[in-house]
Amino acid sequence: MQAKVSPVFQLFELQHQEAKAIFLTLGKQIKSKKAIELLGKMEFLELYADLMAKVHFEIEGLNFDIFKDFKDLKRSLRKIHHFKLAEKSLNDRELKLGVKFNGYRIHLDKYKKQLYTEAFDLIVGSTLKSWENFHDKAKNASRGIKPLGINTAVNQIIQEELDFFQLDKKGAMDSKALKDTFEGLRTIIMLENLLIHLGFNSIFISTIHQDIAELKDNLKPWYSNQLSLQSLTHFLRDKPEAGKKYLDWLKELKEHKTSLASQAEKQALLLFEKILG
Repeated sequence: MQAKVSPVFQLFELQHQEAKAIFLTLGKQIKSKKAIELLGKMEFLELYADLMAKVHFEIEGLNFDIFKDFKDLKRSLRKIHHFKLAEKSLNDRELKLGVKFNGYRIHLDKYKKQLYTEAFDLIVGSTLKSWENFHDKAKNASRGIKPLGINTAVNQIIQEELDFFQLDKKGAMDSKALKDTFEGLRTIIMLENLLIHLGFNSIFISTIHQDIAELKDNLKPWYSNQLSLQSLTHFLRDKPEAGKKYLDWLKELKEHKTSLASQAEKQALLLFEKILG
């Protein structure tokens, strides 16, 4: 007789079903909105796989990775998300100034075709069998797990994120530290919601949750600015005779980055003081 499947698997199954449906839609045509939607689903699915790896670590060790077949696709979808943020920045700039940035537009359109082709090839080159295998592995991994085991694994992952925050707290926060903070906060939010679904108390009190959500939201414009700056810098790298409109925009992005980073760092350090002591 097989062991009972943990109730936490219900969350996985719902996200898995929705992700597979979007995956099938993208197999007909790549659309950025659906690609970004699938990315969000896959971030949860990967986190669930990480959670199962924690639960089974003593038996399976470091080789327990049921998400590995989807990592290339997730990476490809993330590139599309980053591209859309850079494209939105260009659209906003052209609308604001009433000036066209045709060279950069052509550069982005070329990059878009490359990204969409890569994602489409990954999708049509795979089969539904990989989704079925992922579902079966997750279901088997979810058997015989006591709620306390899930609670312990969740706490371990959150503690790892807090350890990273502790390191970031010790010095000035560069772009990597802010990016890691953004992703760490997203992980904590998903895991806290999972605990609540299972009937456990959340690790942090409601006011801390509000602070976490606020910082995560405030890091979004910094993240978008950072990606826009990287994209524009890459475009201008091989153009020593870049026009004034490009150089002015680059200067503004850098200044805005400094301002946004400073605000985010102050808010992050205040949050770290509250949750780390």
